[in-house]
Amino acid sequence: QVQLVESGGGLVQAGGSLRLSCAASGRTRAGRTFSSLIMSWFRQAPGTEREFVASITEDGRVTDYADSVKGRFTISRDNAKSTEYLQINSLKPEDTAVYSCAGGVLLGLRRDHRRYAYWGQGTQVTVSS
Repeated sequence: QVQLVESGGGLVQAGGSLRLSCAASGRTRAGRTFSSLIMSWFRQAPGTEREFVASITEDGRVTDYADSVKGRFTISRDNAKSTEYLQINSLKPEDTAVYSCAGGVLLGLRRDHRRYAYWGQGTQVTVSS
């Protein structure tokens, strides 16, 4: 099956920047690869529900962002490297969370985490004030 592994999290002061990566490998049961998957980022802080952050189409041409991160975060992908990225700028303490990448064979961009079949283990982002 498809495996996703995040990296790039860490401890950063407010106003700083971070770039998260999500490396993909394997195939779906139908034989589809990374380039056929809608990819997204979600985050979850302790005691809260999982929150949508951003998503990107298979070809990287269309993106979607939560209002809370619009203008500060940039999602991208490199299908040749089977990798998804999240560039995070102007970090705020409220951005502190475990960030997870997710993928799915979908008809379009989705904000509902229940629609994604493949998940990484998550990477911790902590922003100090």
